[in-house]
Amino acid sequence: MGENIEAKGEEQLLEEEVSKEVKPKSRDEGDIVEERFYTIPLGKAWIAPSKKRAPRAIRIIRDFIKRHMKVETLEGSEGAESRKIIISNEVNEKIWERGIEKPPRKIRVKAVKDREGNVTVYLAEGD
Repeated sequence: MGENIEAKGEEQLLEEEVSKEVKPKSRDEGDIVEERFYTIPLGKAWIAPSKKRAPRAIRIIRDFIKRHMKVETLEGSEGAESRKIIISNEVNEKIWERGIEKPPRKIRVKAVKDREGNVTVYLAEGD
């Protein structure tokens, strides 16, 4: 009988350890400080030569988010990782969908600012 109780205790401990390892790290709602939706006009990307339009559209998105979400890079600090603008893969693929020469004229995005001041740009749902 004593062995049964010890065996069950060991099994439960093993199950608890496995369950702790299997759980993916989820973002707490407290990490999100600010969340906004924007329609970013990309018409100025079409001023550039045809082989430079998609990269220019990415720069326009980065500048727009920097201006509207008030992202300030710290000049005095070493390293550029102080505050970042992270453009998600979905947004990048949407820009490059029709190639380098024909980025979209506008794009709808969701910008999320976290506690550290980093801003991540996602494609708005439904687009």
